[in-house]
Amino acid sequence: MLKVFKSLFLGFFLISLISCGSSRSKVITTKSEENRSERYSRPGNSEIEPANEKVYNIISNAKRFEGTRYKYGGTTKRGMDCSGLIYTAFLEEDIAIPRTSRAMSLEGERLYLKEVNPGDLLFFETNKNRKVINHVGLVVEIERDDIYFIHASTSRGVIVSSLSEPYWNGNFVMARRIL
Repeated sequence: MLKVFKSLFLGFFLISLISCGSSRSKVITTKSEENRSERYSRPGNSEIEPANEKVYNIISNAKRFEGTRYKYGGTTKRGMDCSGLIYTAFLEEDIAIPRTSRAMSLEGERLYLKEVNPGDLLFFETNKNRKVINHVGLVVEIERDDIYFIHASTSRGVIVSSLSEPYWNGNFVMARRIL
């Protein structure tokens, strides 16, 4: 019985070390619901639009999961983790990318923040004890030098956050472009 308990404890401990997201006290979403309108409507809108139709569709795919609860390893409306959100959004456009945030961080072209556009990926190290990429978000909007990204937070589920928030800015590692 003790071996079973130790095995279960070790399993839960390892999952907590490699999961996406952050603690509840550190996640702040500054963008209000009414301001988070669909920025990427079809041509004719005066807002900045993604470079191509695939990028627009990937962003739309990810936004359909907004409000979905966090679930480690999840890739559906029943539960989603950060890399599952990105993986699913790309896969719905027939673009196969790796399943984990760390593996995703090795794909595509590395960017400076000033080069980031909607559809690019942002990578984070949220575990101070282990210096490895363990979180990913998809850029959905750039507004007055602020970058907004959709991701799955362990405490709040799939949300849009700002890279200017101290928690996300302090844990940011790099940006990459897949498309």
